[in-house]
Amino acid sequence: MKYVQLGTSGLRIAPIGVGCMSYGAHRTPNEWSLQEDDALPVLDHCYRSGLNFFDTANVYSAGSSEQILGKAIKKYAWNRDSIVVATKVHFPVGRNGEKPIGWGADQRDNAGYLNQYGLSRKHIFDSVDASLRRLDLSYIDLLQIHRFDPTTPITETMEALHDVVKSGKVRYIGASSMWAHQLLEMQYTARMNGWTQFISMQNLYNPIYREEEREMFPACLKFGMGGVPWSPLAAGFLARPWKTWADTTRGNGMSDKPFSEADKRINEKIEEIASQRGVSMAIVAIAWCLSKPFITAPILGLGKKERVDEAVQAVEFELSEEESQSIEELYEPKKVTGHK
Repeated sequence: MKYVQLGTSGLRIAPIGVGCMSYGAHRTPNEWSLQEDDALPVLDHCYRSGLNFFDTANVYSAGSSEQILGKAIKKYAWNRDSIVVATKVHFPVGRNGEKPIGWGADQRDNAGYLNQYGLSRKHIFDSVDASLRRLDLSYIDLLQIHRFDPTTPITETMEALHDVVKSGKVRYIGASSMWAHQLLEMQYTARMNGWTQFISMQNLYNPIYREEEREMFPACLKFGMGGVPWSPLAAGFLARPWKTWADTTRGNGMSDKPFSEADKRINEKIEEIASQRGVSMAIVAIAWCLSKPFITAPILGLGKKERVDEAVQAVEFELSEEESQSIEELYEPKKVTGHK
């Protein structure tokens, strides 16, 4: 495995992130997620294959994703010093099968989730402690804010993030999908006060969604932040011919998602290149992401050992300039999605 620096930080990770949203006990709404008994051997195969960057979140499967990752670390006696465990804070963690992530503020508050979402000092500290209990670890390597919080002063959020780092419970901090001007304000607030700055950005990016190239990724390069995008395969749309995407469990659950004619043409071009090169479509799409100078490690959902092997193979696979251009020239601009 060829390890890389995460942005300009000293943290070294594999160029593929293991997306732990794929693992969880609560199967709704993620009907495609793996429960513990199936997830543990896949996670260990990731580790044995050289993947050391594991990305989860407090809200994934209502916390059970963190629990499963923690169990894998202990069960298989992974070297804790070598792995990078990333989790997130912002959204409320549901109780008793509730899904407050999709509720409005009033509904959350009246249902007992008051002060259990957003980026307030209180919630950041409480969320870190809860994640550490679920993970059964003494520290988190990378704590990412899951979204921007417009209701909490940026100074409060950035100082709280700095303080959890100084407490020893968190090593680094990262950001996720937001507007570039919001990221700039947060980073400059930290810089002006001598507080900890973000080292990574986890946002939506793949061959059929490239809007982040306009402002966000140039901003990240300015601050030395590594790109660890989510959905590099567009929820599996780019891993198989588009006409068969809805045949999968995940695809069927997202069958109402509108894909444009340009998206379909990009899918077909990736299929064509994969056929010519004798590899899977997923390898081509992953390699395309990895070819970008602002991408450090795309986050991949790896539900089978074969998918792990495929991702590792993609690290060594290189597209020609002509092949990359043939994919990119089919792209048509889109409305910003992934955050509001």
